[in-house]
Amino acid sequence: APQSERASERASPGGAMAERNGILFEDNFEVEEVNPKGKSSTAFHNVARIFAKGVTFEMELVIDIQSQLFPLRARERFQLALASTLSMDGTPDNNTYNQSGEHSQLDKFDYGMHGKVFKYEYEGEHRIALFVSYGGLLMKLVGDQRNLNKIELDSNIYCLIKKTKED
Repeated sequence: APQSERASERASPGGAMAERNGILFEDNFEVEEVNPKGKSSTAFHNVARIFAKGVTFEMELVIDIQSQLFPLRARERFQLALASTLSMDGTPDNNTYNQSGEHSQLDKFDYGMHGKVFKYEYEGEHRIALFVSYGGLLMKLVGDQRNLNKIELDSNIYCLIKKTKED
């Protein structure tokens, strides 16, 4: 397929590429604030609470990040993908860490977490809030339900993040 066709599939969470490689949602975000109350809003040391806005789908994101491993500052941009598997071909995981050294989705990103979708809230006007816990680090993603329709309650998902260059 031509490059432009692949890019359009990747930009659409429901696109063929998204289904084929296990990516359930993907967008670029811009950090609006880091720890807006002046310090971490979490109970964990070296964790920053990031408030960001989606560039393509205008999603609202609040996410806890281990700030020593992956520091983010206001106005920085990053790509976030939510995936059902780390397998490059979308093969479901068997709930164990693959130590084979094979390439995985994580190879394309700088930071990753594994967690569980624990809550959905309907916010009206076709908007939902999706809540995920990554071992106590929390994520809230709010936006049009059509962009999150591949993510199910109680499912295990990976959060994959990498910094992007400014335009």
